[in-house]
Amino acid sequence: QKNITEADELKQEGNESFRASRWSEALVSYRTALSRLPRRKPPPPSLDSSSQDDTPDYGGARSASSSKVPTREDGPGPVSIPSELEAECAKARAVLNANIGACLVKLSDHSGAVESCTQSLLDDPQYIKALQRRAASNEHIDTWSSLTQAQEDYKLLLDLLPPTSPQVAQTKRSLQLLEPRQQAAQKKEMAEMTGKLKSLGNSILGNFGLSTDNFKFEPNGQGGYSMNFAR
Repeated sequence: QKNITEADELKQEGNESFRASRWSEALVSYRTALSRLPRRKPPPPSLDSSSQDDTPDYGGARSASSSKVPTREDGPGPVSIPSELEAECAKARAVLNANIGACLVKLSDHSGAVESCTQSLLDDPQYIKALQRRAASNEHIDTWSSLTQAQEDYKLLLDLLPPTSPQVAQTKRSLQLLEPRQQAAQKKEMAEMTGKLKSLGNSILGNFGLSTDNFKFEPNGQGGYSMNFAR
């Protein structure tokens, strides 16, 4: 309990720095506060061998279901419910990691922001602010995989946000604008990968006086392709 109190005092210092636009100072305070808390316990082993808002959270509403305590079911056994102290630590870690993400957004470290928000969501998978910040930062990273992750976060936000929330329309708009960007990034990265593979193939085939241009792939009429060799 003492550690939680110390972490909260440091968080308040971070909030004051953030309000004053001292992003780096706020970041130090939030990270120091996080270090005062116990680390997240690893999840119990599974029985199945085959789980945009740039302002920090000042302790108000956190997620669409902040009153729910996260639980985990281990097969048919009883539900594992964290103790009150563990739940309080998880809440504090989620807020601090999301606030760290807010600082990193301000400092244009979007990869770091994604990682911090991901850590926050491990403690609270329905934390609205963490999902919003991770989605926005993934949009800035602008790769096929990051844009795909942003799509998933926006879709989850639409499930979590109250229907009357003004953020619903903004989230739908972001999702709509994201789809053509994600498709373009996919095509670009696939073309780059194909080019690299072709270059590698030519470097090997060149030893035999051949190139990938000697091999033509044509539809075989059965849903597949036939490879034909041509000089």
